Amino acid sequence: MSSRAAIRYAKAVLEQANDAKIGNVVFGDMKSVAATIENSKELRVVLNSPVIKGEDKKKALVKIFEGNSEVTKGLIEILTANKRINLLGGVAESYVTLYNEEQGVKVAEVTTAVPLSSELETKVLAKVKEMTGSESVTLHNKIDESIIGGFILRVGDLQYNASIANQLDSIKREFTKSL
Repeated sequence: MSSRAAIRYAKAVLEQANDAKIGNVVFGDMKSVAATIENSKELRVVLNSPVIKGEDKKKALVKIFEGNSEVTKGLIEILTANKRINLLGGVAESYVTLYNEEQGVKVAEVTTAVPLSSELETKVLAKVKEMTGSESVTLHNKIDESIIGGFILRVGDLQYNASIANQLDSIKREFTKSL
């Protein structure tokens, strides 16, 4: 979940990218930044560390994301200057969300116990398109072994829970009611 500050930075970056007519380029950058931070525990530790100097964090990030656009590099610069570099992951996620909304792309989050097969992914995409009436749908698969099996589908504020953990929970509630 992104903070309000991260969303404000993301809106500013989106506006700047759109003015420069490179919204899609920055979109690619932000997806890369978000994925890199999400998949690297070490990087998250560095970004949140009060011991590591802001300039050192900036140097590391500039090196990691050296192939990215000037807008993305400018974001790193601004966040460092404002001592908010720990927000970078949230800003990137917020940018992706805002850009998708602006483009009319619906994002569906599917939580499964194991990674989706391509066949199942196609079926889920078709179902989401049917539910939302939108042709542009992006699927984001999240793995959570605690749901045991089945899936949880979330599109915007709609959620469909077909997980085995949820079914077991409802059976448990029924048993406790009847006791």
